[in-house]
Amino acid sequence: MSNVCVKGCCIGSGTPKICVPIVAQTMSDIFSQARGMQRKRFDIVEWRIDWFEKFRDLDTVRRASRILHGILDDQPFLFTFRTEKEGGKRPIDPEYYIELNKVAAEEHLVDMIDVELFSGDDVVEKLVNIAHRADMPIIVSSHDFEKTPSQEELVERMKHAESLGADILKIAVMPQNKSDVLTLLSATEQMSRESDCPLITMSMGKPGIISRLSGEIFGSAVTFGTIGMASAPGQIDLDSLNMVLDLLHNNI
Repeated sequence: MSNVCVKGCCIGSGTPKICVPIVAQTMSDIFSQARGMQRKRFDIVEWRIDWFEKFRDLDTVRRASRILHGILDDQPFLFTFRTEKEGGKRPIDPEYYIELNKVAAEEHLVDMIDVELFSGDDVVEKLVNIAHRADMPIIVSSHDFEKTPSQEELVERMKHAESLGADILKIAVMPQNKSDVLTLLSATEQMSRESDCPLITMSMGKPGIISRLSGEIFGSAVTFGTIGMASAPGQIDLDSLNMVLDLLHNNI
């Protein structure tokens, strides 16, 4: 697995990197959450901009991003608009989805962007090209909040994302039973042998908690922790997550 390095954070080797989401509707709450992250031990901040009530105002997005950079200093900064169909907070039209991510990448408002695989090949390839021209890595993601597809389907989705130019491949699925969690872990292990891209994979909800902890064993390079509100089911509080990741890393 190759590394993708952003501001000294190398995704793809060693202990899985911890990403903490900012999920807030107003600028004051966004900045309050960011200040609460100061001096905490984690690796990446994800701004879930689908939560932001003024995401349609690009000038406000620019201003909020610059203030966040000031609060968070050199912390790697991931920009994500999660669409409603993949578990996000608000709807967005395809044209503005492209424009929002284009501005974030071209103007270097952030350090990485997340683009959904099922936004369409044309959209993904366009945003991959924009991000790469800006010398910015891009995560191509797929989420299923209803079920866990077969191992073959999960691997096919990740390979398709890689073929479109993704730097990091992300899959999040909902298990219906313990066997579904094993399916996700098996797909992760297979893909970690067959791809050079770092992976971010998780089985959501309580049954899938093990998938958020065992990335160093099965091949997932990033996990999500919380300081306050979670952005998806099954996320673990930051202090507990650090403790378990350290325990596994020191004994592997």
